[in-house]
Amino acid sequence: MKIKLPHAPYIASKIAIDLLNSGFVTLQKGLEPVAEGAKTLIVEEINKESALEQKVSEMLDENSDEIEFMQVDRRNMFWLVKKKLAKDFKVILAYEERYSDLSHRILNLIAEQHLIKYQVSENRVKNVIYNAIEEYLKTYEKTQDIVLEKLDNYKRKLIPGTQEYDLVFERLYEEELRKRGMIQ
Repeated sequence: MKIKLPHAPYIASKIAIDLLNSGFVTLQKGLEPVAEGAKTLIVEEINKESALEQKVSEMLDENSDEIEFMQVDRRNMFWLVKKKLAKDFKVILAYEERYSDLSHRILNLIAEQHLIKYQVSENRVKNVIYNAIEEYLKTYEKTQDIVLEKLDNYKRKLIPGTQEYDLVFERLYEEELRKRGMIQ
């Protein structure tokens, strides 16, 4: 699953919590600096992919007449062009590899900033970070479904897309993440 910008702080928080709870990592300066470092790299990764997708869209728009003439499926063409340009934008398309690389970069950043201390292998700590990302992405849809069901049963009817709806959704979503121990 692709990480979206609104997810970055939640994933970063989960990473910090999971490192703290791992039993073999000491957070030298608390949760917040670790979460902030992770969030910075996650947002950077999201922005790189967004820039890539923007470039691909522009290229397809510039060549829309040819695409239409040749009766090429735009989605397939989008994927092919994205795949071709991914290396130039330093984007890894395979999610498993991408999250592994991201986990390694997060570990390097927080270690270089002396935010963590550990006496186990680097790979073991990286796996905690990787698993935090994976677990968040797996539970996201379930959590969203629970929140949407709560909104459907809300006493007063909220209109999707309104600011009030978004605020209530965000509050309920964070509440569910707290129940699951994904944020504090």
